[in-house]
This record gives sequence, C-alpha cells and structure tokens, in this order.
Amino acid sequence: MRNVLAVVPKGNAEMVAAAIRTIFAQPDAEHVGEQFEVIAAMLGKQLPKVEQMLRDAHDDLLAFTGFPVSHWKKIWSTNPLERLNKEVKRRTDVVGVFPNPEALLRLAGAVLVEAHDEWQVTAERRYLSEHSMELITGTNKTTQEVAKPELMTAS
Repeated sequence: MRNVLAVVPKGNAEMVAAAIRTIFAQPDAEHVGEQFEVIAAMLGKQLPKVEQMLRDAHDDLLAFTGFPVSHWKKIWSTNPLERLNKEVKRRTDVVGVFPNPEALLRLAGAVLVEAHDEWQVTAERRYLSEHSMELITGTNKTTQEVAKPELMTAS
C-alpha cells in the first residue's frame, strides 16, 4: 500500500488508505472481488495512477481469498513475527555487548530454533492448526497413515 500512497496527493492519502482497507473487510471472496472493483473504479476517477497500480497488483492483493476465510486474519497478521523479533531483542538486551557478530548470530539462531521447536511440539501454539490446514489440503490423515514405516526408511 505504501507504493500506492506514494503517488497520492498528501491530503488524500488517508482517504485512499481507508478505501483500500474496505476491500479486506469483506466477509467472503466474492464480496472482496466486488469491493476491489468498486474501489478501483472510484479511485480511478480522481487518481488514475492509483487505479492502474491496484489493477496491476490485483492477483497479489487478493491472493488471500484462495484460502479459507478462517485463515484470512492470520495471513494478514504480522503478530507472530513481531513477537519473535521482540523475544530476540529482549534476549540481546539482557546480554548487552557481544564480542563479535557471530555471537549475536548464535544467540538469535538459538531463539529461532527454540521457537521452531515449540511450534512443532505444542499443538495449541501452532499458528495454523492441523485441522485448519486440512481445509486447504482436503486431506484427513490419521497418525498411522502419516507414520507408515515404509515412508520413514531411506531407500
């Protein structure tokens, strides 16, 4: 959205941003597409460059509609990344001074590995649960189907 707002006159930036946000506030993919067309046409009357930019980015902007509606807010959100960055910052602040860049990299890497392990092991901490991912893949595999011995051995 920053690129779009760069070509908007200063007084209209807030209005354009608010209009574009309405696209993402729709209840389903059909309404999202309709709202996109309405907003693009509305903005095109005063700001043809903005309309063209929106239409050029149509597929990227509306890619989230290919996922189940229950995933939409999680796709838009940067909360997990922000929490992870906050934890890295907290731990680096505790250490204070690092003797070399490699020491910082080791600490940040350890935090990331710890977070990854926690997400893998703890089902309630998963950002998208196995059940919700089944909505995308259309599969419902049992533990026996996933852990077949012949699939777990190297050939």
